[in-house]
Order: sequence, then C-alpha cells, then structure tokens
Amino acid sequence: MHGLTALELARIQFGFTVSFHILFPAITIGLACFLAFLEARWLYTKDTVYRTLYQFWIKIFALNFGMGVVSGLVMAYEFGTNWSGFSQFAGSVTGPLLTYEVLTAFFLEAGFLGVMLFGWNRVGPGLHFFATVMVALGTMISSTWILASNSWMHTPAGYVVVAGKVVPTDWLEVIFNPSFPYRLTHMVIAALLSTALFVAASSAWQLLHDRAVPAARKMLSMALWMVLIAAPIQAVVGDAHGLNTLEHQPAKIAAMEGHWNTAARDDKGGFPLIVFGIPDMEREETRYAIEIPRLGSLILTHSLDGQIRGLKDFRKEDRPNATVLFFTFRAMVGLGVAMILFGLLGWVLRRNGALYRSKAFLRLAVVMGPAGLVALLAGWMTTEIGRQPWVVYGLLRTHDAVSAHAAGPVALSLALFVVIYFVCFGVGIRYMLKLASAGPAPDAHPHDEPSYGPGSVVPAAIAAASTPNPMAPHGQREF
Repeated sequence: MHGLTALELARIQFGFTVSFHILFPAITIGLACFLAFLEARWLYTKDTVYRTLYQFWIKIFALNFGMGVVSGLVMAYEFGTNWSGFSQFAGSVTGPLLTYEVLTAFFLEAGFLGVMLFGWNRVGPGLHFFATVMVALGTMISSTWILASNSWMHTPAGYVVVAGKVVPTDWLEVIFNPSFPYRLTHMVIAALLSTALFVAASSAWQLLHDRAVPAARKMLSMALWMVLIAAPIQAVVGDAHGLNTLEHQPAKIAAMEGHWNTAARDDKGGFPLIVFGIPDMEREETRYAIEIPRLGSLILTHSLDGQIRGLKDFRKEDRPNATVLFFTFRAMVGLGVAMILFGLLGWVLRRNGALYRSKAFLRLAVVMGPAGLVALLAGWMTTEIGRQPWVVYGLLRTHDAVSAHAAGPVALSLALFVVIYFVCFGVGIRYMLKLASAGPAPDAHPHDEPSYGPGSVVPAAIAAASTPNPMAPHGQREF
C-alpha cells in the first residue's frame, strides 16, 4: 500500500468489500426463487424429491443470507467514514431510496424468514409456501431499490443542484432513470444464472460420487433448463444495456472496446471489433490489436458503417481506465458465451439420453460452477470502473466525494478488512461448499425440520440477519 493516496485506498477498500458482498446477494436472490419453485412443485406433485431438495438448499440459503447481511452492513459505515462528500452531495436521493428498501424489502424478508426456516411443522403448507414466496419477493424488491439508487448514480435524472447539493424534483424520474430497467434486468438474470450454475455444479459433484442420485439428477435437470433459457436472454439484455450505455456513457463504451479514434478505420467504413489487444493509456492506442473488420459497428450500432466516439474525443481527465475495462468486459462476455454453449451441450446430451452418464460433462459442470459469479464480478468492475472519474456521472467527481482522511488510517482499516473478511467469510464459504458437495441426506423424512447440525454457523448467521441493515443486505452496492 506504500505510495497510495487516501482516495486510492478508499476506492480499493470499497471495491474489496462490495466484491465480497455482491456474491452473497446473487446466490440469495437465485436460491430464494429456486426454493419457491421447489415448494410449489412439492405442493402440486407431492413428489418427496422436491421436499428433500428444499430441505437441502434451505440450509445453504440460510448461511448465505446471513453472510450477505453481515457483509452489507459494513458498507453502510463506509459511506459515512470514507465517502462523506458523496453523502453530503447526493444523500437526499440515495438516503430515501435505501430507506424504502429497508421499509419494504428487508422487513418483508425478516418478517417471513423465521416461518420459512422453522415452520414446517408449525404452520400449514399454504402459509409456509406463502412465507417462502414473500422472502423471494423481498429479495427482488431489495434489488429493485438498490439498483435504482446505483443506476441514478450512472444516469442521474429528476433532480436539480441547489447550493452544491442534489434536490430531487421528480421521484419517478429518479427511480426510473434511463439505465435502471437495463441494470435491474441484467442483475436479476445474472443472479439466476449464477445460482443455476452453482446448483448444477453441486448436483454434478454428487453424481460423480454416486450420492443422492435421484435428487441430484432432478436438480441438475432444473439447473440446466435455467441456463439454457436464461443465458441467451442475458445476451439480448446485455446488448440492449450496451446501446443504453453508448447513449449515456460513451466514454465507457470506447474504453471497453479499446477504441481511440472516432474516424472510420475500415476501408469500407465502420470500425472493427478488437478481439484482443492491450490498451495503452499513455500512448493512446491499443497495442497488439487483433481485429475483425466492421464487426464493432455491427455489434454496437447495429449497422455495418456505424461509428462511436473514440477515447481521444474525451479529455484525459474524463477517460476511464481502458486497460482494465477492456479485459473485464471480455471476461464477462467470454463467460457468457461459455454459459450459452454449456446450456446447449446439456440440451444435446439430454436429447441423446446421455446427460447423467457423461462423466466429462459432469466434470465440466463442476468447473462451470463459479462461472456465473466470476462473470458477475467482471461485469460489476466494468460498470463501476467505467463510470470513473465520476461518482455521480457528470455531476460529482470521485476525488470530490472522498472524506478528508490521511492515507494511514485508511490503509490500516483496509488491511484489517482483508484479514477479517478472508478469515470469517472464508470459513463461511468453505462450510457452504461443504454442504453443497455433501448432497441431500438419503434418508431425509419429508416432515423433518431442516437440521443444521451441532456447531453449525447457520443459526448464528440467522441471528445476525434479524438486525435491520440500513444499507440493505441483498442489492448491488456499487461505487
């Protein structure tokens, strides 16, 4: 950390904490929906496999939910300690949005979570299913408010600036700002895909080790259907999101593409797609570029001769870091393509009757397990680093949003966060993976309460979840 400024350290600290946190809400959103589907199938078919799967995955959901709450709580304080300039400037917008999230989503989840986790033999099946649906709905509402707040930071609307502070003038415009629908849809689908790949990896691991075969086959089948359907939809949503970003944040698109010049570079007009290269911010060029002529125009403008503004059209102090964005964007897109191919391969094997027998495919499913979360992190980095040097795009620069701290205290707190996060959440993640790899108990009785086992960290996580979090546990908090 030697030589880093307080601003750089504060950005690293928030980036580190939110990168940890965002993993848990993604799985929470997906698992909540998955559990609601499993219980609906159980009530409709009375097939005990669905009840067994519900009891299996609710343990992992509970642990993940608790870690999401704890990791999200930290960021509530970071806004006040490290980013007081942002809070003073935009608190009149972000504060109410986060309050609405707590009043609607978090209280909804907290109110029904206990019934969902411990109510099998204490309430009727209809009420228990209602509680599960309410928790799933709560995660969706939470995402809606958090993404509204974050999207406003990218495409601010419905405001005026008075005496150096934002004053909302139209809350509908604030909430439904230009990028909000695309970001919300993109995030929710990413959460569903991440969860589906996690479920597929868990079931594939169990099949490779001959554990809980009927239940493992069932959840592998459901997970692969989700991947097959959601991955292509995500590509379409991503394309629409890209067009929206091109309209409102053209510098970000230029950096993502490693595109420096506005003038057409192809002989026939348009601009190429740079498949690989190394953007050099000092030399203002993308070195070692491997290009496909005119494909960049087709993808970004839906025209073979369309143009976008190059980075040289923007002042140096207004340019995001193209070297980072170029690779994070390609990591996200590459993993997205891999998910589409993975879903198609699973569909082909299903049609040929070899889905559960192909050891190679099952091993591939295990390897693909973290792909959704890695793609989500790469997408978040692309979105947030691409907004730089702005915190509120076009209104508040990052260096004006940071608190007046010396570098030493920020470095110390960052070091403590790194140690504590890797120890605490490392233990939690390891335990969660252990649960996921073990599979459902073969003798699980359909009327048993979920068993967390002696010494389990899950009840402690649930206890932590009972404390309301002003920063909301499930949405994407990005800076």
